[in-house]
Amino acid sequence: MNVFRILGDLSHLLAMILLLGKIWRSKCCAGISGKSQILFALVFTTRYLDLFTNFISIYNTVMKVVFLLCAYVTVYMIYGKFRKTFDSENDTFRLEFLLVPVIGLSFLENYNFTPLEILWTFSIYLESVAILPQLFMISKTGEAETITTHYLFFLGLYRALYLANWIRRYQTENFYDQIAVVSGVVQTIFYCDFFYLYVTKVLKGKKLSLPMPI
Repeated sequence: MNVFRILGDLSHLLAMILLLGKIWRSKCCAGISGKSQILFALVFTTRYLDLFTNFISIYNTVMKVVFLLCAYVTVYMIYGKFRKTFDSENDTFRLEFLLVPVIGLSFLENYNFTPLEILWTFSIYLESVAILPQLFMISKTGEAETITTHYLFFLGLYRALYLANWIRRYQTENFYDQIAVVSGVVQTIFYCDFFYLYVTKVLKGKKLSLPMPI
């Protein structure tokens, strides 16, 4: 554990709380990609199966449980409690375009060819692209609510902090996880344009808007 790992976890948790709070207060999930939230729930489910087999620390266990609960509560709110406000017409990203290559890559590139290890690897690869349906939805509608942009910012910050965590671990422990690092770099790249727009528009009080696709 180091400060970058802790700050990354807190940024991740804050992002999820912001999203849940937004949905609960407004009683509306317009502008939020249900498909991205399903993918994140799948990420946590396949990654945290070791809850039943491997105890690391109380902190680790609590965070895993909280992330799982937040992910599934979010999916329930979008497709259950507030489903009438869900913008399904704009949440049209084809999930098979992500799931099929991620599943294939998980079987081809992993550390051990065991069920738990393949599922863990699958979760790492899937997390790197899980935000794409949300970004696609924003590009399709041309804009995003301020609270949604805050959610995306803290998700991106979490990944950037985790990259710093991996660098720190390499320096202090000579530890290097190629799968996690490469996937984290890919995921952070997806946020680069968004970070620029967040700093130049949202932080200046402007609404984030994008050119509408032709």
